[in-house]
Amino acid sequence: MNASSFPALLERFFTERLLNQMGASPHTIAAYRDTFRLFLRFALERLGTAPCKLRMEDLDVKFVSRFLDHLENKRGNSTRTRNNRLAALHSFFQFVAIHEPALTLQCQRVLALPSKRFTRAPVEFLTDEETAALVSAPDPRKWIGRRDKALLLVAVQTGLRNSEITSLCRRDVEFGVGAHVYCFGKGRKMRRTPLRPDVAAVLKEWMAQQDGQPADPVFPSSNGGRLSADALQHLVAKHVATARLHCLSLKAKKVKPHTLRHAAAMALLHRGVDLSVIALWLGHESPETTQIYLHADMQLKEQALAHATASGLKPDRFRPPDPLLAFLESL
Repeated sequence: MNASSFPALLERFFTERLLNQMGASPHTIAAYRDTFRLFLRFALERLGTAPCKLRMEDLDVKFVSRFLDHLENKRGNSTRTRNNRLAALHSFFQFVAIHEPALTLQCQRVLALPSKRFTRAPVEFLTDEETAALVSAPDPRKWIGRRDKALLLVAVQTGLRNSEITSLCRRDVEFGVGAHVYCFGKGRKMRRTPLRPDVAAVLKEWMAQQDGQPADPVFPSSNGGRLSADALQHLVAKHVATARLHCLSLKAKKVKPHTLRHAAAMALLHRGVDLSVIALWLGHESPETTQIYLHADMQLKEQALAHATASGLKPDRFRPPDPLLAFLESL
């Protein structure tokens, strides 16, 4: 394999750059891997070229732009997901620019592609009634139903990220006094999240029914391996569809696996837990990230409004004293 070929550069990017030089976490490696899986499939469809036969010259700025458009328009990815995929591609092209100076101009053009701005909508979350309907949706008479019920309960109570749920191992769960789950999360942060007694009981019963080694997943797929991101999304969508038959308010909501994390945060907030504690619970880098939940709930804002009193001042409209200021105000 030519050391300057695309396949060789991509292998070196993962082994030399991400693993050896940066010491990237498994979550980062998995995210970058998924980006290039999509990128190579897109290249196969559009160029008719097998991934091992691709050349760097095929992957110019126009092709990368078409791939980003494909993510948003065909796959229905959000702008944030599109930006995350672009960040992975930027990292690769930075690596190529350093190791292959002849390709610097091509890489610079790709690196000039900007992240797209987007409107931050209020987070979607579930009420207690909606959560109860979702958790009750799996059929406990079936193996897969018992697994899904335990998974959904853990997700809505702990607020673990999707990758943290699917990578949870049997050795990461502690029962007894102070029952908790232990996870290695985003940003290489290790944290322990407590389990409610009812959730711990369901999880303990589920794990007792399964034979496995400490490194085996708590929530395995039907073949015993780890659940994929697509499988988790399908699992949640299936049970949301069932729950909508009994909880009509769910029909107006677009529920994804990450929505369960939001539900956990909002449940804590409604019970008076401080934002700094919720930030630690969720593994946020900064408590400021957790403030999105304050903006999400009108009930909290209405409670704040109830404490406000009228000022007694007559409202007046600002009148600019200058024609130029008036023009600017009219814009």
